[in-house]
Amino acid sequence: MHTTMPLSETPGQLLTAMRAKNPLVQNITNFVAMNIAANVMLAAGASPAMVHTKEEAGEFARIASALTINIGTLSPDFLAGMKAAAEAATEAGKPWVLDPVAHYATAYRRAALAELMELRPTVIRGNASEIIALAGSQSSGHGVDSGDSVAAAEGSAIAIARRQGCVVAVTGEVDFVTDSRRSARILGGSALMPRVTALGCSLTCLVGAFAASTDNPFEATAAALAMFAVAGEEAAFTASGPGFFSPIFLDRLAVLTGETLDAKARIVSA
Repeated sequence: MHTTMPLSETPGQLLTAMRAKNPLVQNITNFVAMNIAANVMLAAGASPAMVHTKEEAGEFARIASALTINIGTLSPDFLAGMKAAAEAATEAGKPWVLDPVAHYATAYRRAALAELMELRPTVIRGNASEIIALAGSQSSGHGVDSGDSVAAAEGSAIAIARRQGCVVAVTGEVDFVTDSRRSARILGGSALMPRVTALGCSLTCLVGAFAASTDNPFEATAAALAMFAVAGEEAAFTASGPGFFSPIFLDRLAVLTGETLDAKARIVSA
């Protein structure tokens, strides 16, 4: 593993532990992401459940090993399910991951995110513009797409992590993860990844799977990002475009071993 970051468990060890547990992860994600996110989870070695309605979301969160929440296609019913699930996960001591998709775009989304932030997510994963705006600064986001660099969002990520007492991940060309006390950058991936819809949303779900398998959310997040980066880099070797990339990427996730992940992961202290 090419890393200057001291880790108590390597990404490969965490991947092996996650697959051994095969954690049941409840994913309240958007309509665009549901299929690819479920396939990413299955390929990586986790068990996805797309349970979002308020009538059962809270009850299911107590059964699941982890919860992920993505506000991409937000609605009143979805929000009610998100809040019920997050409250139940917290009460049950289960980790939960928040993906604040384009939270700055409308007043409704801003208010919904504020409610979810009060429920204390374990990990927040977003693009640079989302994280900058979440910290209260002016971002250059355009809809769901980031208009800012990851480097420009690093200070915002650290500020949010300190304020919320959580892990914050900013994903892009070079990923950044912090818990405010330590920070790391994860290298790898492919320029084809942003051209396949909902891969970032799927990464949020994968972070939930890793978080379900360790008591260290910082290292869980770094491991999930490293797995995505390595699989994406390997898939790009043979993919001629985004259409071919998606199935090859799933295959690379499925065959990636802990040993290979440790050999190819590039995690450096920031």
